[in-house]
Amino acid sequence: MSATAPSLEVLSAELSLLRPRMEEVSRAIHARPELKFAEFHAVEVLTGWLAEAGFAVRAGAGGLDTAFVAVHEGSEPGPYVAVLAEYDALPGLGHGCGHNLIAAGGAAAAITAVRALPHHPGTIAVIGTPGEEMGGGGKVRLADAGVFAGVDAAVMFHPGDRSLTTQHGLAAAHLRVGFTGVSAHAARSPWEGRSALAAAQLFLNAIDAMRQFVPPTARLHGIVSDGGQAPNVIPAHAAVDLYVRDRTAASAEALVERVRRAAEGAALATETTAEVHETGPLYGERRDNTVLAERFGNAVRALGLDITAAGPDSPAGSSDIGNLSQLLPVIHPYIQIAELGTPSHSDAMREAAATPLAHDRTEVAAAGLARVVTDLVLDPGVLEAARAEFVGR
Repeated sequence: MSATAPSLEVLSAELSLLRPRMEEVSRAIHARPELKFAEFHAVEVLTGWLAEAGFAVRAGAGGLDTAFVAVHEGSEPGPYVAVLAEYDALPGLGHGCGHNLIAAGGAAAAITAVRALPHHPGTIAVIGTPGEEMGGGGKVRLADAGVFAGVDAAVMFHPGDRSLTTQHGLAAAHLRVGFTGVSAHAARSPWEGRSALAAAQLFLNAIDAMRQFVPPTARLHGIVSDGGQAPNVIPAHAAVDLYVRDRTAASAEALVERVRRAAEGAALATETTAEVHETGPLYGERRDNTVLAERFGNAVRALGLDITAAGPDSPAGSSDIGNLSQLLPVIHPYIQIAELGTPSHSDAMREAAATPLAHDRTEVAAAGLARVVTDLVLDPGVLEAARAEFVGR
């Protein structure tokens, strides 16, 4: 190593100095939630802070208006390590997934690493990845556009109701099942119509019946996104937005074929037609890099946070970082910001994401990420071990 690794105490001290700005950025994003690919305010707040901290910012990365790459180049060649930021919100819920904390904490981690190690080798970057929610697949789109070319490892954290170094993430397909029928007056001549809504209802009943005969790891859930316009008109169009999840992309894709046949059956029974298409990229299962996850865990434990690994059968969601984890070593630990049992994607989690406790824990998480980042750029053995695990799995 050409530079001395900063101690955890030094990293924590830098985080303490950054804490007011980190919290200001987090609260600004939380107070103004923006949906996938429309996160202009969040990007402005984040890139402004990063530019002030000496990062070279490139907006519109990968052809996405609300993606960015903020880079701090080192004094000599070395690894390229990226901290990932998410900042999109949920419809009707705002930041019920705490992405305001992911964004502010991720930026704080990268700035801390640079401040503690101004003459670091390699590249330390923050990559802003929009549209993680609602099947947007921002990371998938950025990877396809070459934004992650040359990145050796990527790190981020996620808020939750418990602290976990690793957590399996399910693969997820994002579908819209559309039905087309024939409109008619619902009272005078309903027999002349063919109800697309009836097809959607029958399809959802078929999905409910299917649940008994899918693996326990699978999840099928959706909403009626179009059910017609007026009660006295037989709906000629209806649609169901559905997510199909399972432990692997292959098993999720196999379930998608069963969903297609259920849609075709519902259409046949109601004399309508069905069309199934994907509304976003397939999210792959997540492969957490345990070499890097344990380094993160050791750092946050030293700062007083109790953290462990999730069990193999623990409940899990999905994220587009799963796709990225198939390309390079990544970590996606969880940090508790709310009472155990507080569900993600809820009003309660949204409120928790703006509390002093949430920002205390985000400060700890940022220190853990900064520890991993500085270890990666300084110690070739760390990256070598992470790569060996990645290739060997």
